[in-house]
Amino acid sequence: MSEREPDAREPESPPVAGPEAEVEAAEEAAESEGMPPVTPPAAPTRPPPPTPTPTPAPRPRGLLDAIADRADEPVEISRRALVARSRRDFLLFAAGVVASAAGAWWLLPDSTRSRLLPGVARQRLDTLGARVGLSGEARERTLDRVLTFDDDVAEALYSKDRRVRTYDRSDVTPLRNNYAGRTPGPEYVASWTLALSGLASGRSERLTIDDLMGRLPRREQVTRLICVEGWSAIAWWGGIRFADLLKAYPPAPGMRWAALRSGVNLDFHGRPDPYYVSIDLETARHPQTLLATHLDGQPLPVAHGAPLRLLVPMKLGLKNIKVVTEIAYTATEPPDYWNESGYSRYDGL
Repeated sequence: MSEREPDAREPESPPVAGPEAEVEAAEEAAESEGMPPVTPPAAPTRPPPPTPTPTPAPRPRGLLDAIADRADEPVEISRRALVARSRRDFLLFAAGVVASAAGAWWLLPDSTRSRLLPGVARQRLDTLGARVGLSGEARERTLDRVLTFDDDVAEALYSKDRRVRTYDRSDVTPLRNNYAGRTPGPEYVASWTLALSGLASGRSERLTIDDLMGRLPRREQVTRLICVEGWSAIAWWGGIRFADLLKAYPPAPGMRWAALRSGVNLDFHGRPDPYYVSIDLETARHPQTLLATHLDGQPLPVAHGAPLRLLVPMKLGLKNIKVVTEIAYTATEPPDYWNESGYSRYDGL
């Protein structure tokens, strides 16, 4: 019998125990030794995947971004083109300067132009201006249109509910005697009367100062009087409201204006020079519009318009007529002393 040949194959390796077998073996060993069972380690967990961050929407690009991103690009200009452009800009600038100077000269009063450029040179400039339409008549029409537009804006902004500032009696300052001419003498006061016309009754009234003070309540206010010449003063006034006069002696239907006249006004030579102003009835009804009879708690002195003057503090001083002798209600705007000399007709502050 022949001997068996040894198996050429290598002995098989014992099977490798998996995690479950290792756990079971550990449990059996623990049981045999009386130890508590072994808790298998928890399987490792994978962290959740990160949440993607949303991409912000692109910001709208504006003109500044476009300019910032634009690279500087050299521009080549020929010397001839640069000279032509410089000459054009210089001519345009010179034309603008000449036009501005001509317009400023044209708007100056005749007396100012005569002082700045006397003699033949001014006459030649005026003649040249008249040939192109820059005459004195055209200047006055232009200035009148500008002044009328300004008056219309001031009248549109007027509010009977808006009042000018009032002051304490301790704030009173000296008030000028600012007659346009010579101050009249006191002889007129004894015979003074106020004529009223344009009334709803169809009659004309003639009232004394006692008639007015006996029928209408007296009011007082401390307000600032502002002159067109640039000065102002705070004064303590007393008198009757124009609105109360309108209620006691109402105007006829359709009347929109009040024409006030002083028959005792004098010029600088002492000759009669009637003074007249106009105010709209809305302004007359303003609660601060007074027919003043008192100043500083005393009857008005002659220098300030005794015995009755208009006080309308929302207007310039030239509307505050002294020694009112006539009031007429009219449907159309009446003449105004200073408006005829080029001043504003509305004269609102």
